[in-house]
Amino acid sequence: MSNLSNTSDEILASARNLIMSGGYNGFSYADISEVVGIRKASIHHHFPSKVDLVRELVKRYREDGQASVVTLEQNVPDALDILKVYANHWAKCIEDASRPYCVCALLASELPSLPTEVATEVTNFFRFISSWLTTVMERGSKNGALNLTSEPHIEADAFLATVYGAMLSARAYGKPEVFSTILAPALSRLTPTVSH
Repeated sequence: MSNLSNTSDEILASARNLIMSGGYNGFSYADISEVVGIRKASIHHHFPSKVDLVRELVKRYREDGQASVVTLEQNVPDALDILKVYANHWAKCIEDASRPYCVCALLASELPSLPTEVATEVTNFFRFISSWLTTVMERGSKNGALNLTSEPHIEADAFLATVYGAMLSARAYGKPEVFSTILAPALSRLTPTVSH
Protein backbone atom coordinates (compact mmCIF):
# COMPACT_ATOMS: atom_id res chain seq x y z
CA MET A 1 0.00 0.00 0.00
CA SER A 2 2.79 2.45 0.81
CA ASN A 3 4.19 1.89 -2.68
CA LEU A 4 0.87 3.04 -4.13
CA SER A 5 0.89 6.22 -2.04
CA ASN A 6 4.54 6.87 -3.00
CA THR A 7 3.63 6.62 -6.69
CA SER A 8 0.60 8.81 -6.11
CA ASP A 9 2.78 11.40 -4.34
CA GLU A 10 5.34 11.28 -7.16
CA ILE A 11 2.58 11.86 -9.72
CA LEU A 12 1.24 14.81 -7.70
CA ALA A 13 4.71 16.32 -7.26
CA SER A 14 5.39 15.95 -10.96
CA ALA A 15 2.03 17.57 -11.82
CA ARG A 16 2.78 20.46 -9.47
CA ASN A 17 6.14 21.11 -11.13
CA LEU A 18 4.62 20.86 -14.60
CA ILE A 19 1.81 23.28 -13.67
CA MET A 20 4.41 25.70 -12.26
CA SER A 21 6.26 25.73 -15.56
CA GLY A 22 3.38 25.56 -18.02
CA GLY A 23 0.02 25.96 -16.31
CA TYR A 24 -2.94 23.60 -16.28
CA ASN A 25 -3.10 23.13 -20.03
CA GLY A 26 0.67 22.97 -20.40
CA PHE A 27 1.08 19.31 -19.44
CA SER A 28 -0.38 15.89 -20.13
CA TYR A 29 -0.20 12.43 -18.63
CA ALA A 30 2.52 11.68 -21.19
CA ASP A 31 4.70 14.37 -19.55
CA ILE A 32 4.10 12.89 -16.10
CA SER A 33 4.78 9.41 -17.44
CA GLU A 34 8.17 10.59 -18.68
CA VAL A 35 9.10 12.35 -15.44
CA VAL A 36 7.92 9.67 -13.02
CA GLY A 37 8.91 6.74 -15.23
CA ILE A 38 5.59 4.92 -15.26
CA ARG A 39 3.06 4.15 -17.97
CA LYS A 40 0.12 6.48 -18.61
CA ALA A 41 -2.22 3.63 -17.66
CA SER A 42 -0.64 3.60 -14.19
CA ILE A 43 -1.32 7.31 -13.81
CA HIS A 44 -4.95 6.74 -14.83
CA HIS A 45 -5.12 4.03 -12.15
CA HIS A 46 -4.28 6.62 -9.48
CA PHE A 47 -6.08 9.57 -11.07
CA PRO A 48 -8.67 8.60 -13.72
CA SER A 49 -8.58 12.08 -15.29
CA LYS A 50 -6.48 15.23 -15.28
CA VAL A 51 -9.32 16.96 -13.41
CA ASP A 52 -9.09 14.32 -10.66
CA LEU A 53 -5.33 14.76 -10.48
CA VAL A 54 -5.27 18.56 -10.25
CA ARG A 55 -8.28 18.69 -7.94
CA GLU A 56 -6.45 16.30 -5.56
CA LEU A 57 -3.24 18.34 -5.90
CA VAL A 58 -5.02 21.58 -4.90
CA LYS A 59 -6.98 19.84 -2.13
CA ARG A 60 -3.76 18.46 -0.62
CA TYR A 61 -2.07 21.83 -1.05
CA ARG A 62 -4.88 23.44 0.97
CA GLU A 63 -4.74 20.67 3.60
CA ASP A 64 -0.96 21.15 3.94
CA GLY A 65 -1.57 24.88 4.33
CA GLN A 66 -4.19 24.25 7.02
CA ALA A 67 -1.79 21.97 8.92
CA SER A 68 0.99 24.58 8.63
CA VAL A 69 -1.34 27.30 9.94
CA VAL A 70 -2.25 25.18 13.00
CA THR A 71 1.45 24.66 13.76
CA LEU A 72 2.23 28.32 13.18
CA GLU A 73 -0.60 29.46 15.47
CA GLN A 74 0.60 27.09 18.22
CA ASN A 75 4.21 28.27 18.02
CA VAL A 76 3.85 31.98 17.28
CA PRO A 77 1.30 33.75 19.47
CA ASP A 78 1.84 37.34 18.25
CA ALA A 79 -0.26 38.35 15.21
CA LEU A 80 2.43 40.58 13.67
CA ASP A 81 5.00 37.80 14.06
CA ILE A 82 2.59 35.36 12.37
CA LEU A 83 2.35 37.69 9.36
CA LYS A 84 6.14 38.02 9.28
CA VAL A 85 6.63 34.23 9.47
CA TYR A 86 4.09 33.76 6.65
CA ALA A 87 5.85 36.37 4.49
CA ASN A 88 9.29 34.95 5.34
CA HIS A 89 8.12 31.46 4.40
CA TRP A 90 7.36 32.68 0.88
CA ALA A 91 10.51 34.82 0.75
CA LYS A 92 12.58 31.69 1.51
CA CYS A 93 10.67 29.55 -1.03
CA ILE A 94 11.25 32.19 -3.70
CA GLU A 95 14.90 32.69 -2.70
CA ASP A 96 15.89 29.00 -2.76
CA ALA A 97 13.54 28.29 -5.71
CA SER A 98 11.94 25.38 -3.82
CA ARG A 99 8.52 26.89 -4.48
CA PRO A 100 9.12 30.11 -6.41
CA TYR A 101 5.40 30.57 -6.97
CA CYS A 102 2.23 29.30 -5.34
CA VAL A 103 0.60 26.64 -7.52
CA CYS A 104 -2.84 27.96 -6.52
CA ALA A 105 -1.90 31.50 -7.57
CA LEU A 106 -0.82 30.20 -10.93
CA LEU A 107 -4.04 28.22 -11.31
CA ALA A 108 -6.09 31.24 -10.17
CA SER A 109 -4.68 33.18 -13.12
CA GLU A 110 -6.19 30.46 -15.34
CA LEU A 111 -9.52 30.29 -13.49
CA PRO A 112 -11.81 31.11 -16.44
CA SER A 113 -10.42 28.18 -18.45
CA LEU A 114 -10.18 25.62 -15.62
CA PRO A 115 -12.67 22.78 -15.20
CA THR A 116 -15.26 23.71 -12.55
CA GLU A 117 -14.07 21.05 -10.07
CA VAL A 118 -10.51 22.40 -10.15
CA ALA A 119 -11.64 26.06 -10.08
CA THR A 120 -13.74 25.33 -6.98
CA GLU A 121 -10.73 23.85 -5.15
CA VAL A 122 -8.56 26.85 -6.11
CA THR A 123 -11.23 29.25 -4.83
CA ASN A 124 -11.51 27.21 -1.62
CA PHE A 125 -7.76 27.58 -1.11
CA PHE A 126 -7.97 31.38 -1.31
CA ARG A 127 -11.06 31.45 0.93
CA PHE A 128 -9.14 29.43 3.52
CA ILE A 129 -6.09 31.76 3.45
CA SER A 130 -8.28 34.88 3.54
CA SER A 131 -10.36 33.51 6.42
CA TRP A 132 -7.26 32.59 8.40
CA LEU A 133 -5.63 35.98 7.81
CA THR A 134 -8.88 37.66 8.85
CA THR A 135 -8.76 35.89 12.24
CA VAL A 136 -5.10 36.93 12.61
CA MET A 137 -6.03 40.56 11.82
CA GLU A 138 -9.00 40.50 14.23
CA ARG A 139 -6.91 39.06 17.05
CA GLY A 140 -4.01 41.42 16.39
CA SER A 141 -6.30 44.43 16.31
CA LYS A 142 -8.01 43.48 19.58
CA ASN A 143 -4.79 42.94 21.52
CA GLY A 144 -2.86 45.85 19.99
CA ALA A 145 -0.36 43.69 18.08
CA LEU A 146 -1.52 45.10 14.73
CA ASN A 147 -2.42 48.57 13.54
CA LEU A 148 -5.41 48.21 11.20
CA THR A 149 -6.76 51.09 9.14
CA SER A 150 -9.63 49.05 7.61
CA GLU A 151 -11.90 46.19 8.65
CA PRO A 152 -9.98 42.98 9.44
CA HIS A 153 -11.31 41.12 6.37
CA ILE A 154 -10.24 43.99 4.10
CA GLU A 155 -6.80 44.11 5.74
CA ALA A 156 -6.54 40.32 5.30
CA ASP A 157 -7.37 40.48 1.61
CA ALA A 158 -5.02 43.46 1.11
CA PHE A 159 -2.19 41.57 2.80
CA LEU A 160 -2.94 38.46 0.76
CA ALA A 161 -2.97 40.50 -2.44
CA THR A 162 0.36 42.08 -1.44
CA VAL A 163 1.94 38.65 -0.82
CA TYR A 164 0.75 37.26 -4.15
CA GLY A 165 1.49 40.48 -6.03
CA ALA A 166 5.01 40.50 -4.59
CA MET A 167 5.39 36.85 -5.60
CA LEU A 168 4.36 37.73 -9.15
CA SER A 169 6.70 40.73 -9.26
CA ALA A 170 9.65 38.66 -8.01
CA ARG A 171 8.91 36.15 -10.76
CA ALA A 172 8.42 38.80 -13.45
CA TYR A 173 11.68 40.57 -12.60
CA GLY A 174 13.59 37.35 -11.93
CA LYS A 175 14.77 38.82 -8.63
CA PRO A 176 13.78 37.00 -5.42
CA GLU A 177 14.62 40.02 -3.26
CA VAL A 178 11.77 42.00 -4.87
CA PHE A 179 9.34 39.95 -2.74
CA SER A 180 10.73 41.18 0.60
CA THR A 181 11.13 44.71 -0.71
CA ILE A 182 7.41 44.87 -1.53
CA LEU A 183 6.31 43.17 1.72
CA ALA A 184 8.35 45.47 3.99
CA PRO A 185 6.03 48.53 3.73
CA ALA A 186 2.91 46.36 4.17
CA LEU A 187 4.31 44.85 7.37
CA SER A 188 5.53 48.25 8.53
CA ARG A 189 2.07 49.77 8.03
CA LEU A 190 0.52 47.03 10.19
CA THR A 191 3.11 47.48 12.95
CA PRO A 192 1.74 49.54 15.87
CA THR A 193 3.67 52.69 16.69
CA VAL A 194 4.97 52.73 20.22
CA SER A 195 4.30 56.02 21.98
CA HIS A 196 6.69 57.12 24.69
